[in-house]
Amino acid sequence: MSKEQKSHGSGKADSSPPDLRKERDQFLQTFSKGAKLTEEFIKDYEQMQRRMGELEAENTRLRASLSADTAMRDLMDKIDRLEHEKRELLSRYREAQAVSTQFSARAEEVESEFANLANLFVASNQLHSSMSPRGVTRRIKEVLAQLVGAERYCMYLVNADGSELVPIASEGIAGDKLITLRVDNSRVGEVLRTGIAYVDEEGDPSRGTLEQPSAVVPLSVDEKVVGVIAIFATLAQKRKFFTIDFELFKLLGQHAAAALVAASLFAQAERKLPGLEAFLDLSV
Repeated sequence: MSKEQKSHGSGKADSSPPDLRKERDQFLQTFSKGAKLTEEFIKDYEQMQRRMGELEAENTRLRASLSADTAMRDLMDKIDRLEHEKRELLSRYREAQAVSTQFSARAEEVESEFANLANLFVASNQLHSSMSPRGVTRRIKEVLAQLVGAERYCMYLVNADGSELVPIASEGIAGDKLITLRVDNSRVGEVLRTGIAYVDEEGDPSRGTLEQPSAVVPLSVDEKVVGVIAIFATLAQKRKFFTIDFELFKLLGQHAAAALVAASLFAQAERKLPGLEAFLDLSV
């Protein structure tokens, strides 16, 4: 063997072998870093996944909240519209109610007017339905009792010289109270003198007296006052006079005495009708 070969062989033998442990440790260290990085990456990924889940949940909640807010706004708008419609309906209802009230009031007025006209028609028909003095007197009393509601009353006629009022028919008054009245010192006589009816509109007509009658109505024949009807008291339930009562007073004043005089004349004529000549030239 030459020196060179020995020298070469000796060089190989002298070089130190590689440090496998160090390489292993380096490899393991490198691998550990990779694993650690991988682990950190996985943790970050998992954290991102959780965060994404949270964001998705938050997004879902926000969408639901937004939807709820939109639904609430829609609901509030609908409530406003309904409130507006309700106000309009209430306004129309009040208008209709006012019209209905006016209509009802007018209907009551018309009904009352018809009732008053019916009373006046019945009263007038009653006064002229008999040609006997007794029959006329009875009908006058029926009008006073049933239509006026008089409980105590008396009808007087003036005597020939006009100084006294003589009772000819009455109701609810004791016989000893039916006396002839002087024209010059009584309220009844005052109505005869003036020809103006007296009606106590303030007091309770059911509490009238013989000295203070509730109403006194003059009786006229051809615009001449020949007597009066004195209503001393009405029925207990009639506490005031109404419009129809004044109309009935007027009708009695204009027709009662005329009907009574006509019946008296007819009775004196022995219930005989006048001859044809009495009706001739009526236009004169």
